Amino acid sequence: MKDTTYAAAVALAIVSAFPAHALDSNIVRQLDALTPEERREQRCDMEAANRISREAAGYKPDKVIAYTFGDPIETGNKIKAPGAVFRSGGDWYRLKFKCETAEDGLKVLSFDYKVGSKIPREEWQEYYLYE
Repeated sequence: MKDTTYAAAVALAIVSAFPAHALDSNIVRQLDALTPEERREQRCDMEAANRISREAAGYKPDKVIAYTFGDPIETGNKIKAPGAVFRSGGDWYRLKFKCETAEDGLKVLSFDYKVGSKIPREEWQEYYLYE
């Protein structure tokens, strides 16, 4: 599992409360405090939550984690997260996504995702998932 710095945890807590399209100056300031890699991952997590909420009927994600079932693969400004998850309605679901951001990691240039199966509650502890 990937180590998460304090700054990343703080930024995630802040940005998780806002839809991806609401990149106000407060959110941008929090993202700017992160390394470029952390910023890109957090921004792509935000985009995943926003897209799923708008496009996948019945889901309202309140949390996205890119590395639960495997580390994201980063190539330049692109992230492939085949082992991601998201939480919606108190349940966790598998997720795969590909995301490309601008050089600064703030603007999403392309995004593609696939929602997977619900993760059984008895597996949550093993993967550090929570209510």
